[in-house]
Amino acid sequence: MDLNTVTSFRRARTRADLVLEPGEILLGGGTWLYGEPQPEATGLVDLTTMGWPDLDVTAEGLTIGATCTIATLVAFAQGRHRIYPPAEWTATSTFPVAANALLASFKIWNTATVGGNICRSFAAGAMVSLAAGLDGVALIWTPDGGERRVAVADLVTGNGENDLAHGEVLRAVELPASALTSRLILHKIALAELGRSGAVVTGRLDDDGGAVFGITAATLRPTILRYAAMPTAERLAGHVGAATGFYTDPLGSADWRRGVAIVLAERARRELAAAPETEGGQTR
Repeated sequence: MDLNTVTSFRRARTRADLVLEPGEILLGGGTWLYGEPQPEATGLVDLTTMGWPDLDVTAEGLTIGATCTIATLVAFAQGRHRIYPPAEWTATSTFPVAANALLASFKIWNTATVGGNICRSFAAGAMVSLAAGLDGVALIWTPDGGERRVAVADLVTGNGENDLAHGEVLRAVELPASALTSRLILHKIALAELGRSGAVVTGRLDDDGGAVFGITAATLRPTILRYAAMPTAERLAGHVGAATGFYTDPLGSADWRRGVAIVLAERARRELAAAPETEGGQTR
């Protein structure tokens, strides 16, 4: 879509370049920015010229640059990137499953950024689902030259809403090694075969026996349920059903979203309790 109100374009090279003038908007991949009218935008500031590394593997975990594309993240998980995930990071096998939840072509994958998907903060944002399910932390640059960190699950405050203040920039998403070595499952469902996700549920079994379940798309903001050990079916269903934020829109009613979230969570719970070969699925 043409942005016919835009009259200026800047390539950001330094942190000082990220200070926005009135009417300027930060540009990452632009898949949302160019997909809808932006009548308030008069200028664009390109983040992709900042030179941030796409991926950084350390003993502490994986740092994903905000401008890393979905295609790059998938290539990393599949061993097609110059950087390889450690063999013990079994959760990376679910990265392509999460990317497929975007319901986007390979062209979008090569343009859309991880940071852009998270900052747009839609309930059905697939990178939000992945990062929240893996205890991802957002590294945010503040306009005073400092930085702060906040869990991605807490950064998203509503459907299309987040905790970013004016002038703040998402620099990276940090995934801890403790979560990356876990077994991770992601299931999603939509009313239509090629429709936007109506519910996404992640299930995670950590090395210490703890279990974490995440609900996104079905709720206005991520819902994270933590257990010291794998919960019973009844306990998990009760907690999922009692979660707040289930909503109604043309792609599904709140009651339907609650019901399918319970079903998907139980499916993930059963798979995590079974042999590892059953993990990594997705549902329609």
